Amino acid sequence: MDKIVYSPIGRIISPFKEAKGTPIQPTAEGTARGKIELFPEYIEGIKDLDGFSHLILLYHFHKAGEASLIVKPFLENEVHGIFAVRAPSRPNPIGLSIVRLLKIEENILHVADLDILDGTPLLDIKPYVPEFDRRDNVKIGWLGKNVDKLSNTKDDGRFL
Repeated sequence: MDKIVYSPIGRIISPFKEAKGTPIQPTAEGTARGKIELFPEYIEGIKDLDGFSHLILLYHFHKAGEASLIVKPFLENEVHGIFAVRAPSRPNPIGLSIVRLLKIEENILHVADLDILDGTPLLDIKPYVPEFDRRDNVKIGWLGKNVDKLSNTKDDGRFL
């Protein structure tokens, strides 16, 4: 297979300077605010984005450590395969977060519910649409017995 190369469209400005203390999911924090600095050549692409309340951000885990196929996640002491967890140290360190869009000022998108490190390269933005993204009869595997632990869970720094 050919090599795949992406270029960032912007960067994420966040209050989280290191992994330790960063919420492990946007819903674990619920309040952290930050900005997306979109590079000027992409500003035309945010036309009509201000009509959406939430955005899906795809980004590069630029500080992720070496990938491991078996990991012990934050919410329990058992190990799981990397594709059954959301840890950043992955074969392709791509992150996904759903954030709240607060306002847009030129090439700066003000957002909330951040769980992303400062300076993270942004790869793409997509509007969050519940009617498109919702699924029925969802199973959440091993997380089912741990999802109640999510509230205010912070990164302990071991995955980066």
